[in-house]
Amino acid sequence: MRVVNADSQRMTPTPSTTVVGRLAVPAGILAAVAGAFAYVGAVDPNQPGHYPVCPLLRYTGLYCPGCGGLRSAHAFVHGDFLTALHANAAAVAGYLGFALVWTVWVAHTVRGRPSRIDPAPALVWTLVALLLVFTVVRNLPFGGWFHP
Repeated sequence: MRVVNADSQRMTPTPSTTVVGRLAVPAGILAAVAGAFAYVGAVDPNQPGHYPVCPLLRYTGLYCPGCGGLRSAHAFVHGDFLTALHANAAAVAGYLGFALVWTVWVAHTVRGRPSRIDPAPALVWTLVALLLVFTVVRNLPFGGWFHP
């Protein structure tokens, strides 16, 4: 037989059970992303010498799906959304997708509900196919608008 003290049964809030404690990880992720965007916004990727050159573009002349991503982020930070889309439309979709997923994550965290990203395989394959089509089209002669 086990005797339990009534005081030991009371729950004291721990960092993982308080709203502030649960928001620590989403806040840290947001701080890291905001810091990265602030750096790219301050250090212009259009000026040579600040960032490394894409090795695929340098050695093959082909644009990878990430080519123009830094220029896109720089334009996005400065509110030039058309230039951001022109530099890398997939990156802009990624920024908006991150904002949506992060917002849902925070809403679930505040309510104390578990957050889990578990996309359907069809969604994953669709996104991969769209990224592949984007990459191929931006390297074709008629895909010039997608060149960074």
